[in-house]
Amino acid sequence: MSLAAKSLLLIAVLGLAACNNPDRYGAGGPDGVGGPGGPGGIDTTGLGDPNNPASIAYFNQTVGDRVLFQVDQSTLTPEGRTVLAAQAQWLMTNSGYAAIIEGHADEQGTREYNLALGARRAAAVQNFLISQGVAANRLRTISYGKERPLEVCSEEACYAKNRRAVTVLSAGAGV
Repeated sequence: MSLAAKSLLLIAVLGLAACNNPDRYGAGGPDGVGGPGGPGGIDTTGLGDPNNPASIAYFNQTVGDRVLFQVDQSTLTPEGRTVLAAQAQWLMTNSGYAAIIEGHADEQGTREYNLALGARRAAAVQNFLISQGVAANRLRTISYGKERPLEVCSEEACYAKNRRAVTVLSAGAGV
């Protein structure tokens, strides 16, 4: 048997062995119940306790991790300013976290237009947080435009949820 044939056989065997992971769902089996990732096998241990005011879970659920925008707008609404003021206060208190601000748009319009709109939305959030005292080196922006919708349908209710900026936390100041 040639060296190439042996190599291909070895790769095939290793590939098949990698597919065989009997504990991939944890102790609870394929339903994910009781496994290390909880229901559905999703690992949320890095989020922390939603009752702990210093945890990411608390920030996401209690403070709020997103603000919504009007059609074709990157101007913050009064509701958005309220959420962002709370985010700024939380970030000032919890200086061990940095944030990436994601800008999103609904599915209407071109890809290029929505990437630019998402960038303006993320920048508006970043500028507001900086104006509230959050250090600029703790914040970074990215635009996804219409590429990561929360909901997909051709109704205003869906579009409204997708016109957003999301503050995603990570441990360690200076992203």
